[in-house]
Amino acid sequence: MEKKLEFDDLDIFQKSTQLSALVKTLESDRKRIAQSLHDDICSKLNVISLNCHLLKIPNLPPKEIEEITKNIIEYTSKALNSSKKMTHSLLPPVLDKFGLHAGIEELCAQLIDDGTVAIQYENTLKFDFEENDNHIHVFRILQELFANSIQHGKATSISLFFDIIDGKRTCKYLDNGIGFDMNQLKNHKGLGIKNVVSRVEVLGGSLSMESQINNGISVVFNF
Repeated sequence: MEKKLEFDDLDIFQKSTQLSALVKTLESDRKRIAQSLHDDICSKLNVISLNCHLLKIPNLPPKEIEEITKNIIEYTSKALNSSKKMTHSLLPPVLDKFGLHAGIEELCAQLIDDGTVAIQYENTLKFDFEENDNHIHVFRILQELFANSIQHGKATSISLFFDIIDGKRTCKYLDNGIGFDMNQLKNHKGLGIKNVVSRVEVLGGSLSMESQINNGISVVFNF
């Protein structure tokens, strides 16, 4: 009975930890969406609104009307493109329709097409489409790691491997970026590591990370 109670307590603790991680992840996503809306789309809509009010000025010369109209069309197009990018980022259609492997392939292809980084992606796993709700967290982890490597790590090469290790589905992520001092990890708020840790906890997995200055980063997590 004591052993059973110990296991029950452990199960409750694990579920509580996962729930806490999920809440943190949701809050992080909300902040990111709000920031994107404010910085990108709202700013463009403000420009459109201002130009629309300018059209109300009486006796505007045709040339000014043409210029104002041109600005409205241009910023409307930019706002639409920003909305499409945000929608695609929130729930990539390929991931939703074809699963995690196809979603990762598309993500890698987009980054390679941008010309900023070379990516090696190898996968020996078969992702069950019925687990796509969990796979979304794996996808978000990779998005975060890619962004960190490119924006903060200045990496030019990334390697990504999925395989079964010790009976667990495992992802190994490597880059050749500038790296950082692991002793200063807590001070790297912009690296988004907390978001990665929270998502791995939601998946019930474990995560290990290694990095050195000028020697890139290595991240291994299972799920």
